[in-house]
Amino acid sequence: MVNDVLVDDIAFAKETTLTKPLSLLGYGCTDLEIHFLQIKHTAIGVYFEPTVVDHLQKWKGKSGKELAEDDEFFAALASAPVESVVKVVVIKEIKASQYGTQLEGAVRDRLAAVDKYEDEEEAALEKVAEFFPIKYLKKNSFFTFKFFASGTAEITMTTEAKEDSKIEVGNANVVEMIKKWYLGGSRAVSPSTIECLANNLSAELSK
Repeated sequence: MVNDVLVDDIAFAKETTLTKPLSLLGYGCTDLEIHFLQIKHTAIGVYFEPTVVDHLQKWKGKSGKELAEDDEFFAALASAPVESVVKVVVIKEIKASQYGTQLEGAVRDRLAAVDKYEDEEEAALEKVAEFFPIKYLKKNSFFTFKFFASGTAEITMTTEAKEDSKIEVGNANVVEMIKKWYLGGSRAVSPSTIECLANNLSAELSK
């Protein structure tokens, strides 16, 4: 599609839909440094209801650079009661379980830091980690994290162009920290995605 946004030759549509239409507001990559080379592993697209800007009016007039450095802004973005989707597409073949382990560790650390890692969270997080299989995922396989306004989430895995599996995540604390792994400002997994979100939301807020 002509209107798609390309991230390292991975195409992201400018819109997607949960129960409402969502707009692509940010995109970027995750990478690892191996022997001094930056190896891109995944491409990320972040979609929100356009009404998310109604919850961010406090930052109206701020530049993209100012927003990118403001963790309070990204906390407000992550907690806005609107639907959002984070689509994570494989660029370089990875083992799904490695990705799941990385996600599990990041979410556990975040929960522990705010003293919210109880038995319920541990059980919910274990289920999420088990969702990611041991098999390798080829380029263009993808995960879709669907975040609902109710505070619940659904994760799906799509390989060979078909949806393979899905899991519901009902624990609000776990859902919040998964979202913050991608949208947590200075602590987010993809600085390029955060920078892009900041620039695009700055432009949306100035309208």
